[in-house]
Amino acid sequence: MADASRTEPATLPPAAIHASAVAPRKINLNTATQAELELLPGIGEKSAQRIIAYRAAKGRFMSIADLDKVEGIGPKILARLAPLVTVD
Repeated sequence: MADASRTEPATLPPAAIHASAVAPRKINLNTATQAELELLPGIGEKSAQRIIAYRAAKGRFMSIADLDKVEGIGPKILARLAPLVTVD
């Protein structure tokens, strides 16, 4: 018969795992494919194409803020994307 006073060790629910252990990698604006860019919130086919065209015409993004120079990317979308992208 099991001892009712014994308890099993607590386990953490998945949401309690430290964020860095499960954080997805950031998408590099300077190397991302169209498909990778389309994974970002608010970026569809046309926006992804514009990002790639801007990169081809102007060269590497020097900062995430440069994304604001792409047609159709305004301050709201930039604020949403900033934690998800990099320019490494």
